[in-house]
Amino acid sequence: MPQNKRESFIYTIMMCFIMVFWMSMYNVALHMGRFSTDVLKEGWLGFPIAYIFAMLCDWFLVSGFAKNVAFRFLVKPGSSSTKKIIAISCCMVIPMVILMSLYGALEVSITTGNLGALWIIWLTNIPKNFIMALPFQLLIAGPIIRTLFRKIFPEGKVLA
Repeated sequence: MPQNKRESFIYTIMMCFIMVFWMSMYNVALHMGRFSTDVLKEGWLGFPIAYIFAMLCDWFLVSGFAKNVAFRFLVKPGSSSTKKIIAISCCMVIPMVILMSLYGALEVSITTGNLGALWIIWLTNIPKNFIMALPFQLLIAGPIIRTLFRKIFPEGKVLA
């Protein structure tokens, strides 16, 4: 877990990258009905703007809110690291899925010229994205990024 603002920023860059990349591929595959090289191409083309949007949402909107909710209702400062990680991850995934599903719905609605379908696309994408994002965050992305982060930046090496 990051220990200061600088570490949090680096960690957010890494976590957003893997989550946005994976969820972009997942959503494009859902839209195309299969996974193929076209999915990789389309997902990669849309990735940069989605990544910037996710970083801004994470850093300025979701992160502080999620940590406040987690520490107010789910865990205490003395709780185990595992409990803190799970609580914060869950509290991060929920609002990020809502915001990024809105982003995806806007992107599809604008691309197709069908803004009337925005709300339906958004509301149907939220559960589809949630069932992929939460397990991916808890079981794959979180452990990979935490391990990679501490290998690259051993504790105490990134100064506040």
